[in-house]
Amino acid sequence: MNGMTLLKCICEDTRFSILEILQKNKEMSVNDLVLRLKKDQPLISHHLKALRQCNLVNSKENGKSTMYFISNKEISKLISDIVNAGEKMATVCEDPSCCGC
Repeated sequence: MNGMTLLKCICEDTRFSILEILQKNKEMSVNDLVLRLKKDQPLISHHLKALRQCNLVNSKENGKSTMYFISNKEISKLISDIVNAGEKMATVCEDPSCCGC
């Protein structure tokens, strides 16, 4: 996967939120993600499918549930780095209007 494809996969807010939650929680079911994100199950399932197609997320059966997790350490580190960079940028730019946010 090239960089542009990766960015297209993670740039949508819900997808990035899913990745961020999975990065912190290791693995979760669709229902867990629905509760955490307060969004409809079909929407979460749609975004999980897209993340799986991009090979960012894998799944495994766990009884009647399917558990989702980030596919590898490099992706997990990338998500962590993006979150950390965002937090640092927030402290650098004290006036939100300076960044066009």
